[in-house]
Amino acid sequence: MRTSEFATVVDHWSLPGGSFDPALLTAHDEAETFPAEACTALDRWGLPDYYIPAAYGGRLKRMDELHALLRTVASRDLTVAVAHGKTFLGAASVWASGDTGTAVRLARHIAAGEAVAWGLTEPGGGSDLLAGELTATRQGSGWRMSGRKWPVNNATRGRFATVLARTDPKGGPRGFSLFLVDKSAIPPGTVRPLPKMPTHGIRGADISGVEFHDARVPGHALIGAVGGGLELVLKALQLTRVVCVALSLGAGDHALRPARAFLLERRLHGRGLAELPYARVTAGEAVARLLLAEAVSYTAARAVHEIPEELSLVSAVTKAFVPTLVQGQLRLVAELLGARGFLTEVAGYGGFAKVERDHQIVSIFDGSTWVNRSALASILPLLRPGHGRVPTARRPVSEWLSHKAEPAPLDPPRLGVMARGDSVLSGLDDLVAGLAADASSAIGRMATELLGAYGALTGCAARLRPSAGAPGTATMRLAERYEWCFAGAAAIALWNANPQCHDHPVWRDGMWLRGCLTLVLNGLGPRTPEANGIFDELCDHLLSEEGAHVSLLGGSTVVPVGMALG
Repeated sequence: MRTSEFATVVDHWSLPGGSFDPALLTAHDEAETFPAEACTALDRWGLPDYYIPAAYGGRLKRMDELHALLRTVASRDLTVAVAHGKTFLGAASVWASGDTGTAVRLARHIAAGEAVAWGLTEPGGGSDLLAGELTATRQGSGWRMSGRKWPVNNATRGRFATVLARTDPKGGPRGFSLFLVDKSAIPPGTVRPLPKMPTHGIRGADISGVEFHDARVPGHALIGAVGGGLELVLKALQLTRVVCVALSLGAGDHALRPARAFLLERRLHGRGLAELPYARVTAGEAVARLLLAEAVSYTAARAVHEIPEELSLVSAVTKAFVPTLVQGQLRLVAELLGARGFLTEVAGYGGFAKVERDHQIVSIFDGSTWVNRSALASILPLLRPGHGRVPTARRPVSEWLSHKAEPAPLDPPRLGVMARGDSVLSGLDDLVAGLAADASSAIGRMATELLGAYGALTGCAARLRPSAGAPGTATMRLAERYEWCFAGAAAIALWNANPQCHDHPVWRDGMWLRGCLTLVLNGLGPRTPEANGIFDELCDHLLSEEGAHVSLLGGSTVVPVGMALG
């Protein structure tokens, strides 16, 4: 894989005068102009090829590799990652449809550097896709399209847009269809861009809209079947939500660089900041948050290949959990840096405030935290033991999370709308068994406590009954606890799957796993007694030579998913 090579190239581009020069990207941010130089460099390197599944001529064979590439971009500038990575989001519905003809045609355009937008939302509609009013009406062999999509990432700059349109005046779940619209092929005057919207973060991105006025769209623009648009969107969102969290990992990488530098150079009250207990615990928790986010994200990236039938669940958990966890990490780093985090012209620190501000949008992309947690809450009654919904994994989680394991082939058409089970959490008993055998170990005690918390959760879920409408507050709280349990199970599974890594620095003595389980147990209940001690250890790791790049999956592992720049 080319992830290590790519990180080196982006590092070179980040030198003064390069396309990723921080001064250049800051100037774009301040002027709210598109980071064209950086996006062009990514095109020339060939990043668009990784947005295209190998089945259609691209390089996308492994979602963990795409994660690594976008994480590297985001670790340098989140706006660039958002501006460029949107093409995968726009194309995901085509890949999920299994429509080979449309997929091959689109793949050629993406490989040539053409951008693809995803037109789902409309003014006043928000995340309620059933409220969409943009219409597509049959006319001869084609369609007439009228209405607005807004706000949309790259709506103006993108040549193509995947557009969700109402094809049945009555609407409803089968009243919408998807179209791949080539704006350059629409007669002039029937399509126009809507102005770029000023935004709090990612200020240089093209967050704008598009308006159609009785625009003629050819029949071959239809993706999938008439009336199948919402189902395709729900499937595509499972892929895009998994990809989106790579942006959070990159933001977390970015934040630890100034945190590490500040701890090493700053003195307070005659002592080095790295000697002060509170600063050490704060920094250590920031490290633990990134590592737990990485464990969950890697599990989700592998789940795309191994359990696509469960991805509606896994992607919702991941998208609700990871951006929230990393936003908390950014708050900790901001607290540590103090005034230094707000200064824009101090070498090494000027970009922190920007990444903290920019990252807030990630939790909104492809369904907000509330939307994803609500989706999880709605299926909790169906996941309780004995309800007949079984996991679908073809091999144990601890096998397919091994760095040595080759993922199953990417097969988006296998995606389902409703998960049939949870292969990660349903195996928690077995995952914990080996660790709990050593009752004297901190990992064994924490793993056993997690198992107890999950048992209590399933007891509460057993009393739930499926219902229409928005979930209640109590059910949403249960969904949040489910996310923490899932995260703990993913971390334990990753540990069990990779004994060959146990002697690596951050793995030694179970350091990262103890840190992650401490976070999980703190999320499920009162702060654990072990918290300060393990966070202090993780601070030592951050300050070590290996801490220049904090990752579970980088360095000498087979799959260098964490090849973000240090």
